[in-house]
Amino acid sequence: MSETDARIGSEHSQTATDTLHILLIEDNPGDARLIQEMLRDSEELAQRVSQGTAPGPTPEISRESRLEDGIEAVRSEPTDIVLLDLNLPDSEGVQTLETVHEEAEETPIVVLTGVRDQQVGVEAIQRGAQDFLVKDEVTSELLVRTIHHAIERARQQRERRQQRDHLESLNRLNRIVHDITHAVITTETRAELEQQVCDRLAESDAYRFAWIGGVKPGSDRVVPKAAAGVEDGYLDEIEITANEDEQTGQGPAGVAVRTGQVRVTNDTESDPDFKPWREAAYSRGYRSSAAIPIVHEDLVYGVLNVYSSSPRAFEGPEAGVLDRIGDIVAHAITAIERKDALVSDAVVELEFRIGAMAEELVELSAAESCTIEFEQLVSGDEALLAYGSAHGLSKEEFTDAIDRTDGIEDVRFRSVRRDELEFELIAPAAVSLFETIATHGGRVASATIADGEFRFVVELPRGRDTRRMIEHIKSQREDVTYLAQRTTERGTRTDTSTPSVLEDELTDKQRAALETAYFAGYFDWPRGSTGEEIAERLGIAPATFNQHLRTAERKFFDSVFGE
Repeated sequence: MSETDARIGSEHSQTATDTLHILLIEDNPGDARLIQEMLRDSEELAQRVSQGTAPGPTPEISRESRLEDGIEAVRSEPTDIVLLDLNLPDSEGVQTLETVHEEAEETPIVVLTGVRDQQVGVEAIQRGAQDFLVKDEVTSELLVRTIHHAIERARQQRERRQQRDHLESLNRLNRIVHDITHAVITTETRAELEQQVCDRLAESDAYRFAWIGGVKPGSDRVVPKAAAGVEDGYLDEIEITANEDEQTGQGPAGVAVRTGQVRVTNDTESDPDFKPWREAAYSRGYRSSAAIPIVHEDLVYGVLNVYSSSPRAFEGPEAGVLDRIGDIVAHAITAIERKDALVSDAVVELEFRIGAMAEELVELSAAESCTIEFEQLVSGDEALLAYGSAHGLSKEEFTDAIDRTDGIEDVRFRSVRRDELEFELIAPAAVSLFETIATHGGRVASATIADGEFRFVVELPRGRDTRRMIEHIKSQREDVTYLAQRTTERGTRTDTSTPSVLEDELTDKQRAALETAYFAGYFDWPRGSTGEEIAERLGIAPATFNQHLRTAERKFFDSVFGE
């Protein structure tokens, strides 16, 4: 029996059953009867063990006459204290004590000796017994006092040992935190950082395996990104999700991702939420686990999972230190992402297919093998303005399809050539989807209708939570299908003043007015659109449009010439 199992058994016997379980291993019937009579109905013992509170646990005495039977009783029944005669039919001397102590290390033992065996009693205490009693000198009061003191000393020793173990665990974890902090300073990529974190945790004798996973974009699956330690194919064998409606999402990793809180499994064999992975974990010696979310602000980078070969390895203050490791890693990843953003315009692109929007145009693309591209989208107060081009069809065909398309109110052609149409159209039906994407930090970079499909690409800065963006878009429209994710390099930045003024200085209405004027040809000569036409597109008065445009122009030129 392990130390932890014995402790749990002892605590359970007194708290759950309100019974003090006393095991007497004595082969002499007369001595056994005397001990049992002294303890039977002993209110004093109950009050002593309960530390003066009433009612105390009721003493329950069981007796075995052979060591073999006594060992079996310790294994199968909760035991709070053992009264042990050293000389039994199947064992003699101190060896009897050592056998019992090895089987129930956390259970206090009081040795019963003969009149001339006091030296044996002293030796028994040196070998692990809590106390000894000379049989011929035992009184009821002495027996009660001895049992009480033995139980109390064992409890204090157990608490001191737990405190020492916790302190050692905290010291070990703090050393790991120090090493991880050093890795944060010296690593340059996220992949390298995540691998070093797993390596450092797996190096510790306290942990058997560590891995970092992230939620795969477009799904709820938690997929591995780095791992170290005794894995033996574990990650290939299991499936973990972040979906609270599935059993595979009820484990520590899934809950940690959803809640942003450390999730501990004290015993993988008994925790019902760990059932989907129990067999795989047990075969590899994982008895407890902790899942630490890697979160910065509201951005979930992933989850760090650590496994131990001991049950209840992550109790108490250890969970708080592990949480600190998650914070350190999250801040480090954020710093790496920001550093990368300073030297390049790398962005993440998410590609989607939408099933029930502009269906007439989609059917036209399949029938005529034409392509319709939306290159710029500008949000007005009540509608979305789309600027784009169409290839492979006539103006009449395009206009007819637009007239039959729900959700598109008007189209204006900016240029008409034999092989290309440049157009501006108003699409009120797409406003809510566009605003959802913009609200959560993305923008629609492009949209294309071709080969009977309507696809659009959402652009996000690197480091943003792509999974949440996918969830927001799907919650807005059920006919959206996530297709792919890719990282695109936009080249090295040479001048950041223009993006800064557009993003930081202009209001949404000022930026919409400026963008619409630009893409509608307001600045061309001759003008492609008048101020009145653009104001109408935006659903505002011409004077309001002119005010927004002039303010945006002034802010833009201030950023260029102001210094």
